[in-house]
Amino acid sequence: MQPLGVQVISVPLPHYKGPSDVFHLMSILSPVDTNLAVVYSPLMPIVFRNLLLKRGYQLVEVSDEEFETMGCNVLALAPRQCLLVDGNPKTKAALEKAGCTITLYKGEEISIKGGGGPTCLTRPIDRFK
Repeated sequence: MQPLGVQVISVPLPHYKGPSDVFHLMSILSPVDTNLAVVYSPLMPIVFRNLLLKRGYQLVEVSDEEFETMGCNVLALAPRQCLLVDGNPKTKAALEKAGCTITLYKGEEISIKGGGGPTCLTRPIDRFK
């Protein structure tokens, strides 16, 4: 099999809420275009955050309160076309300022109580053509 020209970068993640919690990279990073990502910097490894900046990424920062309401879990339906849990007005405004179109959905039951945002609850989709 021929290499696909993909570079894999290993990113250490914080322990956060312990071994019974599900925590993965998409909990603190949602790429929404080839050079734009929604991030929660307090839990990001600084080496990884700096790598994104060095590669020219613009980072949309999520506040502490909106991290708790899935503000960092944003699904890119297409470049800069985002699906976001309703109730995250700061993140929505920051994404719009970055040129994104936002679709909101009511996520109190399925996302907030269930612990999974739109990236976690979506089957694979074909995007970024």
